[in-house]
Amino acid sequence: MGGAPLNMSRLRCIMRGLDFKVYLLLFIIVPTVVLGIYVHGQKITYFLRPLWEKPPKPFHEIPHYYHENVSMENLCRLHGWGIRESPRRVFDAVLFNNEVDILTIRWKELEPYVTQFVLLEVNSTFTGIPKPLYFANHREHFKFVEQRLTYGTIGGRFKKGENPFVEEAYQRVVLDKLLGIAGIMDDDLLIMSDVDEIPSGHTINLLRWCADTPPVLHLRLKNYLYSFEFPVDNKSWRASVHQYKAGKTRYAHYRQTDDILSDAGWHCSFCFRHISEFIFKMKAYSHYDRVRFKYYLDPKRIQDVICKGANLFDMLPEEYTFKDIIGKLGPIPHSFSAVHLPAHLLNNAEKYKYLLPGNCNRESG
Repeated sequence: MGGAPLNMSRLRCIMRGLDFKVYLLLFIIVPTVVLGIYVHGQKITYFLRPLWEKPPKPFHEIPHYYHENVSMENLCRLHGWGIRESPRRVFDAVLFNNEVDILTIRWKELEPYVTQFVLLEVNSTFTGIPKPLYFANHREHFKFVEQRLTYGTIGGRFKKGENPFVEEAYQRVVLDKLLGIAGIMDDDLLIMSDVDEIPSGHTINLLRWCADTPPVLHLRLKNYLYSFEFPVDNKSWRASVHQYKAGKTRYAHYRQTDDILSDAGWHCSFCFRHISEFIFKMKAYSHYDRVRFKYYLDPKRIQDVICKGANLFDMLPEEYTFKDIIGKLGPIPHSFSAVHLPAHLLNNAEKYKYLLPGNCNRESG
């Protein structure tokens, strides 16, 4: 019975023996550090990335030559390639979520060179969130490719809690089957890229006419965020073009070769007209875990972030050296150039003005 009072007495003695600095450490500094790690742990991890992850193997960069007044024969020769008697057929295949405007700009850019457009749509996101079939609802808008369109839909598996990359991989397997339905054959060119990774038309024209090109070739695209007002860098590499081989070619979105063609198009990430589309993608795409706090989805915050060129997820740059991380700290500098952008975008500048410099405000949607 006397144990409890004795223990309390010992505790009081211990507490009296602690000076002010120890109290400060225990009750202010330690909790503050713990809270700081909880709130900014992701930033700390990304900043220290060069210590625990090596950069990937460098690509073999192929210089890209182009001018509208240079003949195709000369362009092929400049790249060290021959020229074919006739161009290869080209298939452009994409998984579609809800990017109606960006898909329009992409297909208008590629329309003169693509034999068959292939699109797969699912009624759920990679994270298992139900969604409408946006393409089906806007199909009239794409009449200009209707005669060359192979469109497929599948039902989502709705497996909550599953790694979203598993669902993404499953959909890419289905897209392989859809390409077979579209009639792809050996030696046809297959463009593998997300909707917002847009190869330039002259790049695809070059690859369909030139002989002796690499059988698999990644495309170096200029990276933009939110619109063409915010150029990030030229490090986008996941888009690729393949000379199709039955039984061997599989639709994928990872590194598949060391060869990459420089300055081959544009990657416009999170380039949406409506704030509601930003919110939807933040919750729906494979990196949904980056939404660490609910206030990230606040419409007013999202609008402020867009106009500043800041990061929606309050993250540090994803780089492999301290020099590159420090060089990209802070908002993306504004660009006032709209040179060398997709033709359909500039021909319809009023409709797509939110994608051009000086128009950062978005509709609520």
